[in-house]
Amino acid sequence: MSEIEIGRGKRGRPAYTFDNIAIVPSRRTRDTEQVSTTWRIDAYEFGFPFMAAPSDSVVSPATAISLSKLGALAPLDLEGLWTRHDNPEPILAEVAGLEPKAAAARLRAAFTTPVRDELIAARLAEVRAGGGIVAGSLSPAGVLRHGAAVAGAVDVFVIRGTTVSAEHVATSGDPLNLKKAVYDLDVPVIVGGCASYQAALHLMRTGAAGVLVGFGGGSSHTTADVLGIRVPMATAVADVAAARRDYLDESGGRYVHVIADGSVGRSGDVARAIAVGADAVVLGSPLARAVDAPAGGRHWGREVAHATLARGRVVDLGAHGTQEQVLIGPSDTADGTQNFAGALRKAMATCGYTDPKDFQRVEVVVSTIE
Repeated sequence: MSEIEIGRGKRGRPAYTFDNIAIVPSRRTRDTEQVSTTWRIDAYEFGFPFMAAPSDSVVSPATAISLSKLGALAPLDLEGLWTRHDNPEPILAEVAGLEPKAAAARLRAAFTTPVRDELIAARLAEVRAGGGIVAGSLSPAGVLRHGAAVAGAVDVFVIRGTTVSAEHVATSGDPLNLKKAVYDLDVPVIVGGCASYQAALHLMRTGAAGVLVGFGGGSSHTTADVLGIRVPMATAVADVAAARRDYLDESGGRYVHVIADGSVGRSGDVARAIAVGADAVVLGSPLARAVDAPAGGRHWGREVAHATLARGRVVDLGAHGTQEQVLIGPSDTADGTQNFAGALRKAMATCGYTDPKDFQRVEVVVSTIE
């Protein structure tokens, strides 16, 4: 791709967001009944290519069970309120009633209570007892501290941070050996975020089953403002999809799932993400907006509670609809915030494709935002 000269000493590639991508229908269409939205990762099959964001505002033990039964992967944040407090529901209710700045301060105070391994085990056991696919999420540092409590207790595991690398350099302590961690867990492991071909290829070589593209957070994330780090998601997903293709050849046929983690706020973003190469997407704010979400319409990422460099905020999305409506409808609004599965199925049918993997071949054009 040609580069643009920023100045005499720096050049950069043009990059595109999901809003720049338009899907082009082909000569063939299908009935929606002939379209499958199934997503399979390792031995586990989900009704939809959706992963709930591992955030206290999206996933509690109860919603992990219900979302799993609806057909989504729903990892519990194992460094969140549910593993720090015996009963975090009063805290969540308090946060839901405060104005955003005060809510963020309340969360920072709640996060000073340390994570307890026995609560990690208890929460995961609760999800298993409820019949859901058991998934949990830790940061790379959290894996070092609490990985032993997770081993043998999850079906799918997520290692998620603002940026996760296969080669972390530290001046003190032992950094996480990602390849060893993936091997020791002995379950499908999803790692990220990343935003480039090379970084994704390194993560794939650790043995990960899936790679998160982007830095998550969406409406609650301020990494671009605080750190200057931002990723135009359409370009990032396409770059990582290219790494998936090359790693498939390099490894002799090992397929690593590409999961878009960020900028998926409406159902059309799901179709665009898959069209440029994603296998699945992370849903944060759409599920946090539901009336039955843990914080009833408030949303945040764990970055909001960072002790010294907060990179998130609490946002009031306004509670509307249920998490079931968000995933499978019926929709009572036409703004793309509900029935994500139905919208994806209709997009694939309109373009003549049978499943998300097939839909990655759809023609797209790049358009300017009006």
